[in-house]
Amino acid sequence: MNEFLTVLTAVLPVFGIMGVGLWLRRWDWLSADADQSLMRVCINLLIPSLIFDSVLGNAALRRPENLLLPPLAGFVMAGVGVTIARLFARAAGLQTKPEQRTFGFLAGFQNYAYLVIPLSMSLFDEGTTGVLFMHNVGTEMALWTVGVMTLTGTGLAGGWRKIVNPPLIALTLALALNFLGTGFVPPAPLVLAGKPVLTMIHWFGQAAIPLGLLLIGAIVADHLEDARGGRAARVVALAALVRLLLMPVLFLLLARFLPCSVELKRILVLQGAMPSAVLPIVITKHYGGDPRTALQVALGTSVLGLLTIPLWIHFGGRLTGLW
Repeated sequence: MNEFLTVLTAVLPVFGIMGVGLWLRRWDWLSADADQSLMRVCINLLIPSLIFDSVLGNAALRRPENLLLPPLAGFVMAGVGVTIARLFARAAGLQTKPEQRTFGFLAGFQNYAYLVIPLSMSLFDEGTTGVLFMHNVGTEMALWTVGVMTLTGTGLAGGWRKIVNPPLIALTLALALNFLGTGFVPPAPLVLAGKPVLTMIHWFGQAAIPLGLLLIGAIVADHLEDARGGRAARVVALAALVRLLLMPVLFLLLARFLPCSVELKRILVLQGAMPSAVLPIVITKHYGGDPRTALQVALGTSVLGLLTIPLWIHFGGRLTGLW
């Protein structure tokens, strides 16, 4: 029970900040006009800073098994998620191809950033958070390849270009510096000059998650009305079946039987508990999917996730011996 309360304590602030973002939008303190610029700051500056802060000096990311297996697991599980979700699209009552593809896309991808990162930081150590970023490389690659192909029903349509982005560049550079740090002793002036820079990076990184969660809450506030209508209850129920029941079981089985590091086991438990990602709502609009279906899946599983996330993390920790 102590472990469950620890997980619940870590989950509640995440949803609490999203709730604050929702009310900030309702009060017009966080306007929609600011979303795009704040998101650019978050993706291009704050998240890369958080990656640097988590990777530099991270001994867990000097082990080969934490550099190769996590991104592979991220890519494969995203592909499995999309495949399973597509099988349930018709059962959800979705008739058109854009609706079915959107359901497969949204229900197939878990929230691999703004919910899981703060949970990793709250529940585990920096080594685990660094491995999480490696796992997310594979998920991100799947998003812009398998995800875009699923959504469009054709090819990549330029989606592969999105793979090379500031977070990936930051991760690559930070990994190189992390390895270099094992045998390189910089001169004293360079050490002194670097300390203020590292402090700035740390501060920027600390701002990444709160700002991202506030923006998610604001986006949810904008689209609550749009998510109604159609076969909302049926869509949410089937999305929850895929995202909050079947995929957690598969993630936990992988964490239980895959011969991997304890850091990756922790990440698989966390990722399996996650609801659908919110970012694909924007991607859906860009690639001609069905926005209402995307909203129903993302918002519905996120609300239900408030109840299921602590349960799955607690059970997963017990199953895999993490607690």
